[in-house]
Amino acid sequence: MKFRPLHDRVVVKRIDAEEKTAGGIIIPDTAKEKPSQGEVVAVGPGGRDESGKLIPIDLKVGDRVLFGKWSGTEVKIDGQDLLIMKESDVMGVLEVSDSKKKAA
Repeated sequence: MKFRPLHDRVVVKRIDAEEKTAGGIIIPDTAKEKPSQGEVVAVGPGGRDESGKLIPIDLKVGDRVLFGKWSGTEVKIDGQDLLIMKESDVMGVLEVSDSKKKAA
């Protein structure tokens, strides 16, 4: 099934948090916080201003984003846990630095 969000909404798939701390301690599932980082999997066409003109969304499919802990609505589509949120709930896009691009 395909899902297309409406207006200024985006669909985000959470990116799992690290299972170990920097010191090597394994964190059990019950103690983990929900990750506030995800990948955009679908984007709506954008919102409209007072005159009805379409304002496109700055995000695109594949962007890695940061969002608030309680942002969005959790849904399950095709057995996959996803979040539907407004573009304004997204705090920013994570970009890979040039040094990491060269190493990959």
